[in-house]
Amino acid sequence: MDGSDGFPETVDAAVRLLIAMVPKAEQARIAAMARDELVVLHFGLGLWIRNNLGLWQGNRALLEACGVQSPDDASTFLIEAFWRELRALEPKLH
Repeated sequence: MDGSDGFPETVDAAVRLLIAMVPKAEQARIAAMARDELVVLHFGLGLWIRNNLGLWQGNRALLEACGVQSPDDASTFLIEAFWRELRALEPKLH
């Protein structure tokens, strides 16, 4: 569900948004990464998540859905959720 400000309020909504916006080739690259490699996405995709999903603007619903209090931790959580979903969808990416 999206809030009245247009920001996603759930992890599922945020992941669906990322799947819709991130190019398929980039999705395949992320899906192929090992979990411990995801940290390299912190200043690219993670920054985009923090800036565009309202994490710096007080999107408390999404922070709470991630079970964290800081935008940095939320973006890390969301990148991992996105990665897990991509790996589940991986055969469809090719």
